[in-house]
Amino acid sequence: MLFLAHCLTVVSAVRLALTLSSYNRVRSLVTRLDARRDASIADLRRVAWGVAAAARLVPGASCLTQALAGQYLLARQGSASKISIGIEKGTGNELKAHAWLMSGNHIVLGGSIKGFAHLVDHGS
Repeated sequence: MLFLAHCLTVVSAVRLALTLSSYNRVRSLVTRLDARRDASIADLRRVAWGVAAAARLVPGASCLTQALAGQYLLARQGSASKISIGIEKGTGNELKAHAWLMSGNHIVLGGSIKGFAHLVDHGS
């Protein structure tokens, strides 16, 4: 229960920070932490569960909010991750972007990358 409360605090803080500041500023705060080791599958699942559960309680907690919050939580443990950003293919004139949190070869948050064109990665 304590971990979920921590996740709720982090997701809320990231959501507020993205509202008041730029993505690059928020990302720079998250990536200041020294995160170099690989996370265990159990840690990845725990962060994914906590962030997804907390995001259901935070209005406007987009995929980018969740990815940044998850990256912060993993980095606090010393675990490396990256945020991948892509756009949905075949949407015509409408541009639909999406963000994923990746750790190694694992998608932690954001769902499947199928149907999206990769734009950029931002590591920790």
